[in-house]
Amino acid sequence: MITAEQPQTPFGNNLVNLADPRLGAEAIFATDDFFAPKERLLNPEPAVFIPGKYDEHGKWMDGWESRRKRGEGHDCCVVRLGLPGVIQGIDIDTSHFTGNFPPAASIDACRVEGEPSAGTEWREIVPATTLQGNAHHFIAVGDERIWTHLRLNIFPDGGVARLRVYGRVAVDWDTFDRKELIDLAAVVHGGRAVGCSDQHYGSPMQMLYPGRGVNMGDGWETRRRREPGNDWAILALGHRGRIRKVEVDTAHFKGNFPDRCSILAAEVTGGTEDSLVTQSMFWRVLLPEQKLEMDRPHHFQREIADLGPVTHIRFNIIPDGGVSRLRLFGELA
Repeated sequence: MITAEQPQTPFGNNLVNLADPRLGAEAIFATDDFFAPKERLLNPEPAVFIPGKYDEHGKWMDGWESRRKRGEGHDCCVVRLGLPGVIQGIDIDTSHFTGNFPPAASIDACRVEGEPSAGTEWREIVPATTLQGNAHHFIAVGDERIWTHLRLNIFPDGGVARLRVYGRVAVDWDTFDRKELIDLAAVVHGGRAVGCSDQHYGSPMQMLYPGRGVNMGDGWETRRRREPGNDWAILALGHRGRIRKVEVDTAHFKGNFPDRCSILAAEVTGGTEDSLVTQSMFWRVLLPEQKLEMDRPHHFQREIADLGPVTHIRFNIIPDGGVSRLRLFGELA
């Protein structure tokens, strides 16, 4: 248990939040959400508390909150994950819920086409766990099955600020045309950030999300570099492939975009993710240094070297700054 003021996750930075509405996740059912609607449970922004703010139901709270139960049973909320995936960790966040948090919670999961029904078989992946108020509860999940929906059970009632579901996207590659250019780094295709030199203002994983960035906080941004060198991020492609086109989008980054960028790439067949930092220093050049401009997408195709199939890339920004989105279009190998 970590207090609300220290929300760092112990599961690492290379997992995606499968319950992120930017990926299509949605809270589709709740037994009760009288005080605060279930939709707030999945808000990607940290929960906030606004003193003195009330609505017609009472104190406004940033999360999902049911009324005080006066009978048998308990409340629950069903969430459709944005993408099917293997879950490795959960964060049940009760930030700002102090006298109204649930004493305990558990989580069930299922894998279905469409939506769950009365006959759906649910499996418990997080047993009943004691909760504290105004705290993050990080719970590891040791289950390698693929799930599409979760059911958060709270005993018996109360409020939860956020639910984060950390895992890896499961992609059915048999449905793809191997001659079609696919964004191999996209989160929806299993791409993920493995590591970076700095992520003071934003994680490199956000570069791989769908659509264009909505603001300067929706991307990867490093602190101002005060020493020699440059910043970098290592990305694992969702599938081994040949990269043919690259898009670097600096949307919303105006006084803080990188001056230049370059990309190294390799087909990695051994070692660990921790060793990739050292390995990446000797990878081949996929995209030589290119000049960047503020607040615009940059497209590179003729500049791309044909390195054959690769599995990982190292994206260098020189010397530092922010990038909203990175697209790596290629053919499946």
